This record gives sequence, structure tokens and C-alpha cells, in this order.
Amino acid sequence: MRTDVIRLGRLSGERTVKMMQFLSSMRADRWIADADVLVDIAHVLMLEKQKIINRDTAKQLLTALLELHDEGIPDEAFDDSFEDVHAGIEALLVEAVGMDNGGRLHIGRSRNDEVATCIRIKLRDELLKQMAALLKVREVLVAIAEQNIETAMPGFTHLQHAQPTTLAHHMLAYEQAFSRDFDRLREAYARVNQSPLGAAAFASTGYPINREFTARFLGFDGLVTNTMDAVATRDFALETLADLAILMANVSRICEDLIIWSTSFVHFVTLDDAFCSTSSIMPQKKNPDTAEIMRAKTGSVLGAYTGALLTVKGLPMSYNRDLQELTPNIWRGMRDAKESLRLLIDMLSSATFDTARMREEAGKGFSTATELADSLVQAYDIPFRTAHNIVGRAVQKGYLNLETLDTAAKELGVEISFTEKGLSQAKINEVLDVNYSIALRKAPGGPAPLAVKIALEENKKQLDTDSVLIDERLAKLSKAKDDLIAEARRLVT
Repeated sequence: MRTDVIRLGRLSGERTVKMMQFLSSMRADRWIADADVLVDIAHVLMLEKQKIINRDTAKQLLTALLELHDEGIPDEAFDDSFEDVHAGIEALLVEAVGMDNGGRLHIGRSRNDEVATCIRIKLRDELLKQMAALLKVREVLVAIAEQNIETAMPGFTHLQHAQPTTLAHHMLAYEQAFSRDFDRLREAYARVNQSPLGAAAFASTGYPINREFTARFLGFDGLVTNTMDAVATRDFALETLADLAILMANVSRICEDLIIWSTSFVHFVTLDDAFCSTSSIMPQKKNPDTAEIMRAKTGSVLGAYTGALLTVKGLPMSYNRDLQELTPNIWRGMRDAKESLRLLIDMLSSATFDTARMREEAGKGFSTATELADSLVQAYDIPFRTAHNIVGRAVQKGYLNLETLDTAAKELGVEISFTEKGLSQAKINEVLDVNYSIALRKAPGGPAPLAVKIALEENKKQLDTDSVLIDERLAKLSKAKDDLIAEARRLVT
């Protein structure tokens, strides 16, 4: 068993296996181990540049670190005898290049700023992956909308037939929601991608370090300036988890729609068999299990956010070991959201919509009654509430025709005879037609084909803009990493 070099000075006494397992963060540290090597390389380059360590020590450290980068971190670094992977990697370096060299790695640095930096590096990468997945979800929704601009379907409030709309309009509603999710993650990224490295334990260090140097080589956009805040804060993680919880609420809502739509009494959509299961006893069953599990994952992500928030809510400044328990929540929330989005992309892409069935339901439940009330207002200059009451009373009688409208007006004390005013049943039927109702709703964002086409053009432009943003950020991070490794190789040769 390797020795944890951090404990050799101040502490003595053997820990039990249970104690080591209780304190260890190794399970969560596997997420950030690769980032830790990059942070070590940047730190060593900075120490050499600032003449805090000599060139020969830097070469030996960088040679060993580049080997870890190129060949991967061995399992020994994750041994339970170490509290965390940072101590494990440092122990391997000391073993490889000796204490006189390896023991200088930690000059001007604490595990506090080191782990905070690693978390931010890993989290920003995961954020970009999540944003890319969101982009793909939105593209699928736009594609479905493009194919169904004139596909009439019922719109619902309170799960009751409300007004007719189109499948395109419905899909673009979700696209807009996911677009806001993208924006929230984009804004969170800006706060995640700030470097805490150089804060040390919390009060910085007396060595002449260069924080801007390491930040640039690690691809950060700037510094978390106050060194106490740099090691103590996890609000960037809380913000990300909160954004993911909102995102998953939107995932859950579209899954709920698909679950309801896939039932035999609605039958608006057929989900691909790959995303469904059958019953162990009822051979006819086709259950939308994938959508149901996604719906449940919303609770998991919200739980991760709640757990993280409760971990930090009562912590005094600055660093406290409690923060170790927050980290697994970050990765759990990110993992569940990412897996859900990837499955949602494929589930939506492979779904088939029964457009005839949708149209059949579009006009049911007197869903075009609002348009009839509006037409009465415009044609006879009566208050909308009066028209609303007349049409509502006619619906109560079970029919929307001349007779029921006249009777309703008389019962409500409205002195008007639509028959005498020249209203015809043909006009009523025209106004009650689903296509007529949809076509009139051409204000921005409405379901009319013209409005939907305009919305689709705007959506596509925004998708292009967001795609460029992701590519630019990925390119910047890739270049920073390439520059970092190239500089390390240059120094050791």
C-alpha cells in the first residue's frame, strides 16, 4: 500500500478501512482525474516560468505528468489509501521522480484551489456536451414542425379540448422552451469558466505566482478574483444543477405528452419499439417505458440540486470538507440530464405521428367556439363578453347553429336575432372550420401556416448562431489544451 505523503507530517496513527472509505472522494474523483493532470502541468509550467522551481525539476515533473496524460492514470492513483486522486497522483510523481522533485509540485497551491479548478474544467466540458445535445433536440423539433405546418390537431388546456392548433405549433413551443434551457446553460458556462487556481488554501500564497498564465493555458476566460471566494464557492455548480433541473422539467413535460399521445384512446403518436417494453403477463402491451424513466429522472436531477444546495447553505467561509459531498451531485445531475437528452433525440426522431387522427380530434369539444364568438363581435358590434355568453349557452344546449344562438341570446336577455340580422348556417360552419380558425391566428408565434413559417426561419437562424457558439468554445478549449501540452513537451526536450 502506497503512503499518502500529505499525512506524513502533522498526523499519525492508522486509519481503519471504513474510515478511509468514509473520507475518500475517489469515486467522484474519477470524473476529474484527467483534468487534474492538466492542472498539474499548467502549474509546473507556471512555477518554472516564475523561477519558483528550476528547469531540471520542471523537466522531471513534466516528463512524468506527460506520461500520465499520454498513457492514462494508473489504478494505483485511485487506491483507497489516498483521500483523493490529487494525493494519489502526487504520490505517484514522488515515487517516479523522487521527493526532492516530486515534493515541489505543490508549491504555491492547495488541494482547495486544485479541486475547484478540476471541477470547473470538467463541468465546462460537460456543459458544452449538454448544449450540443440540446441543439440536436431543437433541430429534431424544428424538423418535425417543418413537416407538419398544416397538420391540424387539438390544443389543450386542463387536458380538455381548447382550440385547434397544429403539430408544428406544438413542437415549436417545446423548441422555444429548450432554447431558453440552452441560453441558461450558455450563461452558466460563462461563470463556470473562471479560474480559481492560485487561490491556494484561501489566502493565496507568498510565492510570485502568475494566475493569468495558468488560466490562459487551461482555457479559462478569466479569474475568480477573490481567493477566499475562489475556493469556497460552488454557486457555479448550483446554478448548473438548477438549470438542469429546469431543463429536465421540460423533458418531463414533452415525455408526458408523448405518453398520453401514445395511448390507444388518443393514438396521436407511435413510439418506436426500441423505446418501449411489454408486460410480463399481458402480451398485448406496449409501454412507453423510456419516456416514463425520463420523466422520473427529473426527480433525480432535482434531488441532485437540492442535495448540493443543502450541502453549502450553512457553510462558513472559506473551504470546508462538506464540499466533497457536493461533487457527486454535480456528476449525477449532469449524467442523468445528458442521458435523457440523448434518448429524447432518438425517441423523437423515430416517432411517427398519426396526422389523420389528430385532425379528427382537432375540432371536437367545440374547440372553434372562440372564433364564432369573435366573429359575432366583429359582425354585430356586441361586447365580447356578451358574445362569449351567447356561444357558451349555445354549447350548453349541445349545438352551435342559428337556432341555439338565437335561443341563447333570448335567454340571456340580449335583444338580437341573428337570423334577422342575416347570419347564415353556412357562415357559422365556415367560422367553425378548423382550418379557418387556424389560418386566422397569424400573429407572431401563432399556429397559422404563415406565422409558423416565419417562426421556423427565426428558429433556424438561432440554431445556426448557437451551433457556431459551441464550435467556437470547443475550438478555444482544444487550442488551449494543445498549447499546454506543446509547451510542456517543448520544455522537456
